[in-house]
Amino acid sequence: MEISSHLLGETVSSNSTEAFTLYKKSHFGEPLGEKVQYSLPEALFLVEKGKMEVFHKNKRISTKELLRKANIADKRINIKYPVFRDLRNRGYVVKTALKFGADFRVYEKGASPGKKHAKWIVFTDHESKRLTWHEFSAKNRVAHSTKKNLLLAILDDEGDVSYYEVHWIKP
Repeated sequence: MEISSHLLGETVSSNSTEAFTLYKKSHFGEPLGEKVQYSLPEALFLVEKGKMEVFHKNKRISTKELLRKANIADKRINIKYPVFRDLRNRGYVVKTALKFGADFRVYEKGASPGKKHAKWIVFTDHESKRLTWHEFSAKNRVAHSTKKNLLLAILDDEGDVSYYEVHWIKP
């Protein structure tokens, strides 16, 4: 099953039956009317897995070209996408978290977005980036106010991801 989709601006979408089937099975994309709309990391992941082909102006574009276009739309895609890929490969459902000011929200394995709340709110960064206490505190407040656990995803120079989960405790 390969989903045929179209890139328009920063949006990848499909109106194929396969897109709706995959959404019901694995929660890729978001149904919007008669289409399923995908985040750029979702589209990259599906193209990389051979489950989607993306067309732009009626021409099929390569994974490399999609990544180039994604990088124009999101300067941090090279940090965010490896984290998205790693979490999806581990079986988690990963969605954007723009309205929370974070990179992703992550649902426990088997959980359905819309039926259950995300367990984690994820902020991604490269290991060379320094995080101040002020920035850390702000991220923690966002997670706490949204009733999610904070998950820091740190990408190293080899492309490996390390995760740090932060919990609130009351002494």
